[in-house]
Amino acid sequence: MSQETTSSVRTLILAFLGLMVLLALTVWGSFIDVGAWRATVAVVVAIAKALIVMIFFMHLKGSNRLIWTVAGAGFVWLSFLLVLTIGDFVTRVPVGPGP
Repeated sequence: MSQETTSSVRTLILAFLGLMVLLALTVWGSFIDVGAWRATVAVVVAIAKALIVMIFFMHLKGSNRLIWTVAGAGFVWLSFLLVLTIGDFVTRVPVGPGP
C-alpha cells in the first residue's frame, strides 16, 4: 500500500509558475480600480495560492483521505474565522469626534 508522495520536478515548476502568475495578478489587481470588489478579488487569489501550496508543496495530492479531511477541516475553520472577522468589520458603526 505504498503511495507515491513525491512530486516530479516538472509538477513543482508548474506549481511555482502558477504561484507567480497569481502573484502578478495580485499586484495588477492592487493597481486597478474595481471598487468594493478589490478585497474580494484579493481573497479569492489568496485562496487559490493557498490551495496550490497545500496540494503540491505540502504533498496533499498523493495523501490518503484522512489527511485531506484534516486539511479541509483547517480550511473550513479558516473560512469560518474570516467570515466572522469580516462580519464584525462590516457591522461596526463609525465613531465620530467626541462632544
